[in-house]
Amino acid sequence: MSINLDAKSNAGPPAPAIPRRPLGRTGHEATIFALGGEGVLRTHGRGAEAVAVVHRALDLGVNYCDTAPAYAGSLDYYGAALGERRREIFLASKTHDRTRDGSLRLLDQSLKRLGTDHLDLWQLHDLRTQADLKAIFARGGALEALVHAREQGLVRFLGLTGHHDPAILLEAMDRFDFDSVLLAVNAADVHRLSFARTVLVEAARRGMAAIGMKVYAAGVLLQAGLSPRDAMGYVLSLSGVSTVIIGCSSPAEVDENCRIAREFQPFNDEEMRLLEQRTAPRAALLTGYKRPA
Repeated sequence: MSINLDAKSNAGPPAPAIPRRPLGRTGHEATIFALGGEGVLRTHGRGAEAVAVVHRALDLGVNYCDTAPAYAGSLDYYGAALGERRREIFLASKTHDRTRDGSLRLLDQSLKRLGTDHLDLWQLHDLRTQADLKAIFARGGALEALVHAREQGLVRFLGLTGHHDPAILLEAMDRFDFDSVLLAVNAADVHRLSFARTVLVEAARRGMAAIGMKVYAAGVLLQAGLSPRDAMGYVLSLSGVSTVIIGCSSPAEVDENCRIAREFQPFNDEEMRLLEQRTAPRAALLTGYKRPA
């Protein structure tokens, strides 16, 4: 992909800094709002728009960016946008392949598309079933690729991701000492198959970075009446959450998420319970990404 845009966009007046939190044991202090690899980044043929979103996030100080080979042109958009700005961010990607060789091929392709010589975090993408675990942890499985890549300096830290079944993530965490977990958490999570009450607690016990996703449930939470401030604030108020990744469709959405993050104040227990009560009537819809109960 060739996009002739300057390496850095025209930034406006400096905004207040986005608060940061330790990213587990990585040594990185992550902004509490991080740029996800979806939104306009999970498209093809919209390079100028996607690069504008990445540049706006970096201009506002966002220092954690997420992507994956499964996200359409996301890798290419980041590759076009970052250039020398690569050093400003902690860059996370994933492998959805369950084998060693297939994952290493994906990593090689990903580094080329991103225009970088390493990832800060490489994650096992979307663990769902016992079959996933069996393949990943078998001889010749994807875990071997993660360990090899770290030994070769191609990646710095190793993680796992999932939004389908907390039990699968917990079992994977028992089998290997991962540095991070990307997990689904929002104000409807507690009503069934809760990640916050299981995986998040275990990650904190192990000193792992916990990165929240599904914060807005792809917008469904907002349609159900929660404000972006309610939705993001709920997740950031959960003990152990390092940062939240949110895909954006425009620089204006980046601005809004950064504003909410800058103004964030932890919710008290009563505020948290009230938000959970508001999501209860539509909990099945709001957590439709989880396996059937």
